[in-house]
Amino acid sequence: MKSLQGHLLIAAPKLRDPNFFRSVVLLVQHDEQGSLGLVLNRPLDVSVRSAWKQLSQAPCEIDGTLHQGGPCEGCLMALHTDVEASDMEVTEGVQFSTTKDAIEHLVSHGHGRSVRLFVGYAGWSPGQLEAELADGSWLSLPADFDRVFDAKSHGWEHLLRKVSREALLQFMDPKIVPEDPRVN
Repeated sequence: MKSLQGHLLIAAPKLRDPNFFRSVVLLVQHDEQGSLGLVLNRPLDVSVRSAWKQLSQAPCEIDGTLHQGGPCEGCLMALHTDVEASDMEVTEGVQFSTTKDAIEHLVSHGHGRSVRLFVGYAGWSPGQLEAELADGSWLSLPADFDRVFDAKSHGWEHLLRKVSREALLQFMDPKIVPEDPRVN
């Protein structure tokens, strides 16, 4: 099995499950035990500051919106760039944390850094995601810093066009494509 950790899953237009309709998911973990991801494009109507006041007395130095990471309940999770507060690296430049100490550090020292907080996560049992990929429910694209932290770069329509273009290009041999497409 080839791991897709550090890849984005872009919901195919045919995927109508309301939990994942038009979603973009960063795969944090993908192995024989299953998969864990965070939905990047589901902001909640709750600011991080507002939510943090209910969770901790520690100061909150980051702005932004709390995100719904998926339909499964879980602890508060963070995607960020602080290697010292990292539980694991998802892909180059993108760290993942779930521990209380790491989250408190990120929230109280995160001013000016890239930090995104999530409640909930997307989870798949062993083989479940592979079946959904084979069924065409998801399209995949490698993640990078911008695609994780820049809201414009992880929009569903933007990434769907990007992955569709890349999928088409793999079938095109530039040696046989005529300069004038009308000759095609």
